[in-house]
Amino acid sequence: MVRTLRPRHSAAARSQPVPRVLPAQCVHPVPPAKSGKPVVRRQARGARTRDAILRRAVDIASVEGLEGLTVGRLADELNMSKSGLFAHFGSKEDLQLATCEAARQLFIDEISRPAMSAPKGMPRLWTLLDFWLGHVERQLFEGGCFFTAASFEFDGRSGAVRDRVAAIMHEWLATLTRAVQEAQNAGHIQPKVNVEILSHEIQSLALGAHWSFQLLKDRQAYRRARSIILEKLRSAATTDCPPLPAPASVNSPARPAAKK
Repeated sequence: MVRTLRPRHSAAARSQPVPRVLPAQCVHPVPPAKSGKPVVRRQARGARTRDAILRRAVDIASVEGLEGLTVGRLADELNMSKSGLFAHFGSKEDLQLATCEAARQLFIDEISRPAMSAPKGMPRLWTLLDFWLGHVERQLFEGGCFFTAASFEFDGRSGAVRDRVAAIMHEWLATLTRAVQEAQNAGHIQPKVNVEILSHEIQSLALGAHWSFQLLKDRQAYRRARSIILEKLRSAATTDCPPLPAPASVNSPARPAAKK
């Protein structure tokens, strides 16, 4: 009798589990990856909606103050549901803070950044000041200077909104002081001039013009402010300073009104 020999396996091999073969109908194919384009489109649409909400919020707050800004008011203005607005801003404070950020970015885009294209020194300093004074005349914000209004509204309060308004104003003062310092470094402002004091004087004159223009409806406020600031700059200038504008040429804003 012939005996059939079976292959011998090691103990380790015998201990390995036998793979289980599933019927074909039990194997679920991996679904194809979904395209990311619909998600990207939804995100872009959401960003555009948020931008439109905040642009209107900035104008309302510039007229009625940040405390006058409510989700209900914005929903009525934009024909949106309150729940739709709450999807973008979880609370009134979140809305106020986002509005401050939107106003800050608009200020940078329309005033600070364009002024940087002017040559360093006195030309850049004056361009920055002229754009700053002109933004109220050309109604960049519907109710005048957004941050002057917010500063007066929150200067006696505490909290996150007040802290953010103060931080943005410190940022602006640093920008103004740096522009004055650069003009001095360029040899356009006399070395004896105190940069901090000159910056403070300019800031005070502009705030006074904002107040007079808005509250007193004084339409000559910015003409006078420009004339006084120019006189201060001329008295501080060196003989190497490029010519500053004549008073007769500073009666109107330097840039066209921003598109809303």
